[in-house]
Amino acid sequence: LLAQWAVVAGVLLAAGWLTDSLTLFDPRLLAAWAISTPAIGVAALGLAQRLQRRWARNPARRRRAIVVGAGPLAARVSQALRQQPSTTELVAFFDDRLDDRLDPGAARQRRGALDDVAEFVRQQRIDDVYVALPLDGSTAASRAANGRRGTGPRDGGRRRGRSGSAAGNGDGQRAEVPRVATVLRALQGTTASVFHVPDILGLTIVQGRLRDVGGVPVIGLCESPYAGVNAALKRAEDLVLASLILLAIAPLLAVVALGVKLSSPGPVIFRQRRNGLDGREIVVWKFRSMRTMDDGAVVRQATRDDPRVTPFGAFIRRTSLDELPQFFNVLQGRMSIVGPRPHAVAHNEAYRRLIGPYMVRHKVKPGITGWAQIHGHRGETDTLEKMRDRVSHDLEYLRHWSLGLDLRIVLRTALLMLADRQAY
Repeated sequence: LLAQWAVVAGVLLAAGWLTDSLTLFDPRLLAAWAISTPAIGVAALGLAQRLQRRWARNPARRRRAIVVGAGPLAARVSQALRQQPSTTELVAFFDDRLDDRLDPGAARQRRGALDDVAEFVRQQRIDDVYVALPLDGSTAASRAANGRRGTGPRDGGRRRGRSGSAAGNGDGQRAEVPRVATVLRALQGTTASVFHVPDILGLTIVQGRLRDVGGVPVIGLCESPYAGVNAALKRAEDLVLASLILLAIAPLLAVVALGVKLSSPGPVIFRQRRNGLDGREIVVWKFRSMRTMDDGAVVRQATRDDPRVTPFGAFIRRTSLDELPQFFNVLQGRMSIVGPRPHAVAHNEAYRRLIGPYMVRHKVKPGITGWAQIHGHRGETDTLEKMRDRVSHDLEYLRHWSLGLDLRIVLRTALLMLADRQAY
C-alpha cells in the first residue's frame, strides 16, 4: 500500500511541477495530503483485519468444506484452505483409494468413498465441496474397470491389439472422467457450492487464466504474457528504449568497434544463429570477442581464461559491451531489451531434451538482459543444475511480467555492467 501510494504521489507531484500548478496549493496542504492519505489507508486496513478476526471467532460464520480426493492434489487444496481459517473449516476428505498413494494427512481425515459424498454433504450441512480427483485413473473403481476390460477371457489380446494401450492410462482416464461426472451430478441434489480443481500438478503454468472462447470456458495453462494490448506496450517499450540507448551510446559503439578491429584480425560484428520467438531461428549480432566464430552443430561455451578470447574481447565481455549491437536486433524486431537470453541453436537442441519446460522460454522474444542475468545466472553453464536455475528464473519472469519489472531489470543491469564477476 505504501509503495503504491509513493508511485501515485510521485506522478502527481511531477505532473504538478511540469505544469507549474504546484503554486496553486499551499505547501502545508500538500504535505498533509501526502502523509495523511497513506496513514488513513493503513489504519483502515488494520481495522478491517481486526473485524475479520472478530468475525472468525464465531464458528457459525465459517464455511464448512470437504475435499473429494485424498491424493497430492487434494493435499495442496487442503493446505490452501487452512491458510484462511477465518473463512473456511475443512471437515473431511473422500476417496475410493485405500493405498499408499493417498496423502497421509488427508488419509487420516478420510470419511468414506466417492459414493458417500452427497449424503455427507446433506447431513453435515457442508457449504463448499472441492473436487480434486486425479486424471490418472487410479481410483479403485478405475482399477476394477480396467481389470474387467483387460483380463476377461473373451478380451484376451484381441481388444488390446486393437487399441494399443487400452488397458493402460488411456482407459484409466476414460474410467475416471465418468467418476468425476457422477460425483458432480450427485452434488447437484445439494445446496453446496462445488469447485472443480483441475489436475495440473507437475505442469509448467505460464500466464494461467480462464478465457471465454465463443461461450466455451477455456483454461489457459501456457501462453505469452504479451497478448493483446500487452504486445503493443512491449513493442513500444523496446522501440523507445532501444532508440534512446543507441543515440546515447553511439560514440561508445564507434570506440568499441575500432578496438575490436585493431586488436585482432577478423570482422567487427560476430553473427550467430539463435532461437527466437516460438523457437524460430534468428541471427543475433555481437561485437566479436574471440578469434573463432563458432556457429555449427557444436558450439563450445566460453570458459574462464578461454584461449579463444582476445585480450580486448575479454574486456568487452567482462563489461558486457560485446552485447551492445543487439539493440539493433531489438529495432529489427528479432529481440527485446528484456527477456530470456538466447542460446546458440546447438545448445538449444541439447537442453530441450534435458529440461522439460526449457522451450517455454521461447513464448516471448529473447532479450539482451533478463531476470536470470540480474540474479547471477549468466555466463558458462558447466552443469545441468545451472541451466535449470536459469530456466527457472526465466519462467518466473514470464509469470510476473510487467513494464515496471522490465524497468527494474534494465536499471539493475546497468549497475551490474561495472561489476559482474559471472561475465567472462
